[in-house]
Amino acid sequence: MSATTTAKVPATIITGFLGAGKTTLVRHLLAHAGGRRIAIIVNEFGTLGIDRETLKSCGIEGCAEEDIVELANGCLCCTVADDFIPTMTALLDRAVPPEHIVIETSGLALPKPLLKAFTWPGIGTRVTVDGVIAVVDGPAVLAGRFADDPAAVAAQRAADPSVDHDNPLAEVYEDQLRAADLVVVNKQDLLTEVELTRVRAEIEAAVPRGVKLVAAREGRLDPLVVLGIGAAAEDDLASRPSHHDAEDGAHEHDDFESFTVSVAPVASADALVGRLRAVAAAHDILRIKGFVPVMGRSMRLAVQGVGTRFGHHFDRVWGPGEGHDGAVVVIGRTGMDRAAIIAAIAG
Repeated sequence: MSATTTAKVPATIITGFLGAGKTTLVRHLLAHAGGRRIAIIVNEFGTLGIDRETLKSCGIEGCAEEDIVELANGCLCCTVADDFIPTMTALLDRAVPPEHIVIETSGLALPKPLLKAFTWPGIGTRVTVDGVIAVVDGPAVLAGRFADDPAAVAAQRAADPSVDHDNPLAEVYEDQLRAADLVVVNKQDLLTEVELTRVRAEIEAAVPRGVKLVAAREGRLDPLVVLGIGAAAEDDLASRPSHHDAEDGAHEHDDFESFTVSVAPVASADALVGRLRAVAAAHDILRIKGFVPVMGRSMRLAVQGVGTRFGHHFDRVWGPGEGHDGAVVVIGRTGMDRAAIIAAIAG
């Protein structure tokens, strides 16, 4: 790292598609911070702050609520001036500023416009991007979730060369990989060694430069691997190509939408998850996550789903005034049948 950046506060950007395990990785970093003052900025796609709630309920010593800042229902790369810069300035101006800032982007965010924000006056002299971490859902990559069908694309172009074929999932995924200094292939426990090798090869083919790949289960990585990379990524934008470079970083999220569904107390956690899994399969939903009360239980049920893969656990006791109704956020491609999805989730 150059002498001009040693006095700057390091910031780590954690990017990755919906459900890859970004929040799980951040939680692990907090649990193993070793007393280091870390501030977290969480940016979510959706009106409910599920990820911030997950971090707040972590029960980690030294994990103060004021150190977890939520920027909800927006994309950091679209709201840099309005949201990100003021938030960063407020953190840096604290009497005791953080020693490291970790930014968890929305699963639909493009990292490069956010990287450019670190060159802005007032920020560029005070903070440096220590590294960009791309968290990848290994089983989703293996299943081809983000890839175009090459045969189908070729056939479509042969039939009509004027067709402008775009896969927004592939573009977001590839932009996140191309910006990375470290790629974390998460959920390795759901892959065989042969499958993990295939996923690694596919990722290596997608990145334009030598980027370190590591595999992880539930985001369990030593903070020494993730923090302290010293990349100064804001000074290295040219080697991080984006599908949207020609648009000066501008882009739309019109390909995706999210909405919140209220969920009444349920009799069975397993029955609820089974219902959510069926809904996700029927409507090709990308992500479902939220908190739901279970009859006869004082603790909150946390539900997380990526496609049709779901996990759930009781994370904490409901607070005063909570627990009468739960809610889940549904995220998918634009045009989802909201009425049918809401009815199916309600049971």
